[in-house]
Amino acid sequence: MAKLNMAKVKVPMPEQDPHIRNKNFEEVSLGYTLEMAKEEATRCIQCKNRPCVSGCPVGVQIPDFIKLILEDDLDKAYDKIAETNNLPAICGRVCPQESQCEGRCTRGIKDEPVGIGRLERFVADYRNSKNYHKPVEVTSQNKKVAVVGAGPSGLSAAADLAKLGYKVVMFDAFHTAGGVLMYGIPEFRLPKTLVQKELKNVIGLGVKLQTNTIVGRTISLDDLFDQGFEAIYLASGAGLPKFLNIPGENLNGVYSANEFLTRMNLMKAYKFPTYDTPVHIGKKVCVVGGGNVAMDAARSAKRLGAEVTVVYRRSFDEMPARLEESHHAIEEGINFMNLANPVEILGENGWVKRVRVEKMTLGQADESGRRSPIPTGTYEEVDFESVIISIGQSPNPLIKQTNADIKTEKWGGIIIDDRTMTTKEGVFAGGDAVSGAATVILAMGAGKKAAISIDQYLKNK
Repeated sequence: MAKLNMAKVKVPMPEQDPHIRNKNFEEVSLGYTLEMAKEEATRCIQCKNRPCVSGCPVGVQIPDFIKLILEDDLDKAYDKIAETNNLPAICGRVCPQESQCEGRCTRGIKDEPVGIGRLERFVADYRNSKNYHKPVEVTSQNKKVAVVGAGPSGLSAAADLAKLGYKVVMFDAFHTAGGVLMYGIPEFRLPKTLVQKELKNVIGLGVKLQTNTIVGRTISLDDLFDQGFEAIYLASGAGLPKFLNIPGENLNGVYSANEFLTRMNLMKAYKFPTYDTPVHIGKKVCVVGGGNVAMDAARSAKRLGAEVTVVYRRSFDEMPARLEESHHAIEEGINFMNLANPVEILGENGWVKRVRVEKMTLGQADESGRRSPIPTGTYEEVDFESVIISIGQSPNPLIKQTNADIKTEKWGGIIIDDRTMTTKEGVFAGGDAVSGAATVILAMGAGKKAAISIDQYLKNK
């Protein structure tokens, strides 16, 4: 075993230069070499209580795969991760490790935690580069399960159910499967070729995919039962954007972040003029919000050549975006107008011309633990040519609207019991459709839990 490395900080991850990467859509972080990975792996003290594992929503046995890196057995390291994580290359890139596995790392008490996400990404990229995947032996259950939505939660549930031997069909509304992995996260954070490789791994388990199918419109839940499916998992996500409800939101040049990023990703607008799917943003762009999606939208607009300003009603300390994302945005030249809240979008000839903002101050902490923004009555008008609104998303309401048996919370989340079953017999739900917009890994964890519940349900049926 290699000697324990007591370095206080993680081995740095190589990155593109900020002044170069803000003009291209190639991946920002370049990944570890084998030498870097092994050096970082020696920072893990292999503690017996394994707090990092309890912080992982899908229960990856983290110390075990790190130990296998040090033993030069990267194939076994991947297999160890894949025992519980069906999308390791994706999770290594987009998981908020700082609040999950790394947030509980013993090394993080005094120093920086072990770079668990970076090591997971390294192992997954190694395996993907070999284009080899260990065959999974399954015993056929001869029962059919439908999965609605081919995003992180649906993919996770479908993979686990296929491993259990069920005949699984995923239905997705888009022409390309992957959900938020394909249309929500920018290319420079999550390359689409990588997503398709991970998707291919799931399909390789025997899962069938039916795209361009809107469950609730093209086909109903009852239709699926009539076709012989004995259980249904709803993983339709949170694709309904929230708006500010202020004057001027109907002007040309106003986007939801959902629409903007979908146009960028699925329509390949970032390749314009090679692909004739331009996105009009003008020279000055206002992005409203302070979360990860706001950072994604701002950084994407910057790469299209615009001057971008993020307008956020709190301060940097309250900003919900990952520190890595806001740090990258600052490095790339994104402007920030904090303690400011848009109250009106002003137009000219039907197009965005400027935004009127009210300056805010901070009061006491609210239920989220962040200090509440308080209006000051002081206003400012700032010139912008487009506005991208990124203040959250709600679950897709279509299933509820077309099936009275499915009960939801007032805000739209599907109601489930301890078994993840909805109020309709045989229909389960999880991920953003239940919780509202959350992280990829939490959605995957919900998919794993639902797969266990569906298996128990069908065996008892």
